[in-house]
Amino acid sequence: MDRASRFSYQCMACGRCCRDKVITLSPYDVIRIAETAGVAPAAAIARYTIRRGSILSFAESGDCAALEGARCTVHRGRPLACRLYPLGLDRGPGGAENFRRLEPAPGSLGVYGESGSVQDFLDGQKVNEYLAANARYRPLVLLMRARIETLVDFETIEPREFWRRATREALAESNFDPNPLIDALFDPELLGCLRGTAAATLDAHLHALERRILAEDDADVIAAAAVMLAVSLGYSPGEVIGSR
Repeated sequence: MDRASRFSYQCMACGRCCRDKVITLSPYDVIRIAETAGVAPAAAIARYTIRRGSILSFAESGDCAALEGARCTVHRGRPLACRLYPLGLDRGPGGAENFRRLEPAPGSLGVYGESGSVQDFLDGQKVNEYLAANARYRPLVLLMRARIETLVDFETIEPREFWRRATREALAESNFDPNPLIDALFDPELLGCLRGTAAATLDAHLHALERRILAEDDADVIAAAAVMLAVSLGYSPGEVIGSR
């Protein structure tokens, strides 16, 4: 499906879609969650996420960490994936969009239809703000790749194994090595970037991350962070990072 495809959805606020999911978060998602919850990003990461801020946390009961009954406590700052539901967004080569209709959550009371378009739905969910923010983070992946090329001699180090290690490290949910660059990706306060609005924090965060990447001289740290950022923005490691 593209933005012109016929699609509509009426949410009935049953809360069924807020259970037993894997929701990947971008750095901007964390900024918005923290702002809405009225807490520092570090507190939002601890309360609402796993894998160093990159995945939304769900309780053993299956409920999202932000769910109270059928109510989302951070609804105003809910993540992109939650805004898109019940659409999924796949990224093709060069960032091409492919929307797909997801299967309804078990017991969902939501109503699907074709009374509008995908674009109408995206507008209603204020998705474009999030897509635009993610697009601004994407060049940092390429900057990290370029920085790695200055630090690693791929004539003596096998590139596929280098990136396999980076992917394993980035996506590990436990027993991972400390990575200050990943920490800085999801907690803008570590770089002194908190501002009065999410938009201002985003601007400061992007500039500070660029400087931090250029100052980092550990290629393994940069590579794991590059994979983590790529995945958090909806790209596969193979498409954005893993091929030379």
